[in-house]
Amino acid sequence: MRTVHFDCFAGISGDMTLGALVDLGVDPELLQQELDKLGVSGWKLRFQRDQRGGISGTRGVVELLPQTAQGTHDHHQGEHAGHTSWKEIRHLIAHSSISAGAKQRALAIFGRIAEAEAQVHGRPVDAVAFHEVGALDSIIDIVGTAIGLDMLQPDRITCGEIELGGGTVTCAHGVLPVPAPATLLLVRGLPVKTGGFTQEMTTPTGAAILAASVDEFVSSQRFTEIRTGYGIGTRTLDKPNVLRLSLREEAALEQEGPGPWKIEDLILLETNIDDMTGEALGFLMERLFEAGALDVTFTPCMMKKSRPGTRVSVLAAPAPLDSLRRTLFQESSAIGFRETQVRRLSLEREESLVAGAYGEIRRKTVFFEGKALRSKIEYEDRARIARARGIALEATERLIAGERADKT
Repeated sequence: MRTVHFDCFAGISGDMTLGALVDLGVDPELLQQELDKLGVSGWKLRFQRDQRGGISGTRGVVELLPQTAQGTHDHHQGEHAGHTSWKEIRHLIAHSSISAGAKQRALAIFGRIAEAEAQVHGRPVDAVAFHEVGALDSIIDIVGTAIGLDMLQPDRITCGEIELGGGTVTCAHGVLPVPAPATLLLVRGLPVKTGGFTQEMTTPTGAAILAASVDEFVSSQRFTEIRTGYGIGTRTLDKPNVLRLSLREEAALEQEGPGPWKIEDLILLETNIDDMTGEALGFLMERLFEAGALDVTFTPCMMKKSRPGTRVSVLAAPAPLDSLRRTLFQESSAIGFRETQVRRLSLEREESLVAGAYGEIRRKTVFFEGKALRSKIEYEDRARIARARGIALEATERLIAGERADKT
């Protein structure tokens, strides 16, 4: 299994990722040719050999060309040199002629950043105006990373623990603690650490690349190293400021017998509670999901002295366990809980947007042995249609199915 592995022992940024990809073997001339398909002028991409802490690698540099040297600028140059909205960036990428795989990944990375920025600043996603991330060099970093990963064509992408750094960072909104609010949202549920450095080591761009691209975060692997690339950071510190990227051949994931499903080793946290209101339990569920839970369920149970209670069950990956433990102790009345290792088997699933007479609707499809098994429209979209048409919720599925049948 051909795997690309991110080793973020000194964090990650967009320019470090570009440098590491070229150091790993991505052809810089082909990368430049693909980036030219964006139709954006006013920049130049170059790669140079450099080293940090005795480690030699490649540094990626996006140079913004002076306006006086450009002569007549096209529309995109003026549009993307300053604050740029997610809607504008999405249109730029979606209407370019870069490969479908690179386009999908670039949109996913920028989409993650847009959602985080919208939450931090309390505004609709499409109204988010990017600052540092909307700058021309960051557009090149993100789209270039998407193109480079598409060129490598790995079977999967993995990553280990991510160093976030420490101290403070100065940005368009002033001086902020590290990790910055957007970065913290982007790495939610991922294995991270802080304090190894006194500066920001993982930028929002770097965090979004990992959040949108990594298939699995791993602490140990069995593999054969094929090639290793180092992306050199801009700063000289007392520790190597580099991103290590590996191209590996992994043994096929072991399964208990053949099966067209994904197998994950997860943790189940459970506690029984008899002294919290329904409202308090609902709030607890929200906080558990925010802390990184994969699933949260409440089950009625009978406790000692025949008191009715609620069993709180939380399913989680190993990475956010400490955050979930803290949430259970701080946000509930539990004084203890049980942890059990469990194995989850799940089918491949895909979310898609479908345009029709009732607007855009989100559909989730599950697959078995590569074939679509069943699909379902998301509840929020079914509820919206039901309210607008004044019909029962169950009737919306038949209404949408009838529309699809008419089109065929």
